[in-house]
Amino acid sequence: MQSESRICQNCKSEFVIEPDDFAFYERMRVPPPGLCPNCRFVRRALFRNERTLYSRTCDLCGKSVISMYNPKSPYTIFCKECYLSDKWDPREYGVEYDTSRPFFEQFKELLIRTPKSMVFIGETSVNSEYTNVAGSNKDCYLLFNASHNENVMYSRGLNESRDTLDGYFGYQIENCYEIINVHSSNGVLHGQNSVGDIDSCFLLNTSGCQNCFGCVNVRHGTHQYFNQKLSDEEYEAKVSALRGSFKLMEQARQDFEMHILKFPQRESTNVKTVASSGNYLFECKNIQSGFECQRCENCKYCFSIRDTKDSYDLLGRGLDTELMLEGVAAGSGSQRIVGCYAVGHSSDVQYSFDLRSCMDCFGCDSLQNAKFCILNKQYKEGEYRKIRESIIRELTGASEYGLFFPPTLALFAYNETIAQENFPLTKDEAINRGYGWEDNIQKTTGKETMKPEDIPDHIKDVPDSIVGEILSCVSCARNYKIVPAELQFYRKETISIPRKCFDCRHMDRVRKRGPIKLFSRQCDRCKKEIKTTFALDRPEIVYCEQCYQAEVV
Repeated sequence: MQSESRICQNCKSEFVIEPDDFAFYERMRVPPPGLCPNCRFVRRALFRNERTLYSRTCDLCGKSVISMYNPKSPYTIFCKECYLSDKWDPREYGVEYDTSRPFFEQFKELLIRTPKSMVFIGETSVNSEYTNVAGSNKDCYLLFNASHNENVMYSRGLNESRDTLDGYFGYQIENCYEIINVHSSNGVLHGQNSVGDIDSCFLLNTSGCQNCFGCVNVRHGTHQYFNQKLSDEEYEAKVSALRGSFKLMEQARQDFEMHILKFPQRESTNVKTVASSGNYLFECKNIQSGFECQRCENCKYCFSIRDTKDSYDLLGRGLDTELMLEGVAAGSGSQRIVGCYAVGHSSDVQYSFDLRSCMDCFGCDSLQNAKFCILNKQYKEGEYRKIRESIIRELTGASEYGLFFPPTLALFAYNETIAQENFPLTKDEAINRGYGWEDNIQKTTGKETMKPEDIPDHIKDVPDSIVGEILSCVSCARNYKIVPAELQFYRKETISIPRKCFDCRHMDRVRKRGPIKLFSRQCDRCKKEIKTTFALDRPEIVYCEQCYQAEVV
């Protein structure tokens, strides 16, 4: 079988289906997709609201909660305790499938009827109410897509870490601040692509460094300042003169960004990965167009997954999972899952929402230990398979089978989700493409009690009373506060008070991370064709892996 070029039914761009893709779709018993990879990602991302939170009350017990569902949304919302309790039975919301009506129309009604959990939080989290898509965390605040952390704030994608603020994608780190893709490190501030570094600041593509400042491509360096070796005394004098001052550290940041342009960058940051394309891949094999994947094999078009094999088009989770197609937060010991959200420890499930330990279910919501169910109603095996095949024929005829839920079923508005983070649109663009938009995301402006210029420049001059002040973001004017644990961290690490709100700081990290999209360009040294997240108009020097390793030792 040969490669086949197709035109996306949605955006009209051209995309290619490779022979291996056809083989995978045949294995999953679905037709090849009519949408391009980017449009398929957006479909999934419309169900992935990680950071847009609202104040609500539990519709069962009346307790005040923080929820990822807008109060204007039509969904019944339960607090975590009520949702996991035996006070309600999701089977009570089931209905018999109506062969005269479209499947997705009936499934949307089920989604609206059946209660939803306020946020996606693991059962073992402690004192971490302001977290989402997260579990097994303690004393965490505004932490997302993360697990097994303690005292972590304003971060996404951290695991097994503690005492860290403003992080994106890190593992086993401590006392870190403003980091992107930092692992097994302690005391790293403003670091990116850093492994095994200690007590250093403004790092890029480093490993094994200690007491380094403003360094790029350094291996096992000590007391280096902008890649120049200094004596211990000279280094300490220079760094101590800067640390804690907002103005001086901001100037150092700008100097560092110019310093970066002098050095070659790797085509990707992949580590211990073979026969793969994408970025932030760790211990992976045969991953194509993958991003933020760990210990995965034979996967394609996946983002933010772990321990997964033989799967396509996943967004989040994974974990001991195989033969998955078009999933969001799905996995955890599952197999043969198509078009599902938050399905775990299940097999042979299609187009379902938040199922646990289920088999042979289609179009169900919130069931546990269920089998042969459609729209939450129990059937005998023969009848189940007959109805299931009827629904598949309908969806196949509508060119929907094998894709994720259509945008008309989306739980969130476009700008509430990671779709906006990764493929930003204006309100008009989103609406014209059939996506929802939320004008009243919960936030305040104009309530500040302290102007940005009145914040003391140096952290040593910041009074305890700042935790009672309302600040204003210099970028978007959104109000934000400094909480006591945050102030304690800034003082301990000698870090100035941030002048931007947590949302703008997160988006700065997303931009530095780079797009979840690959561009074709040539290695700036050997001219070999490479696939990289550095677009042609980027100013960086970009090397293929072989040239980079030959120069950076």
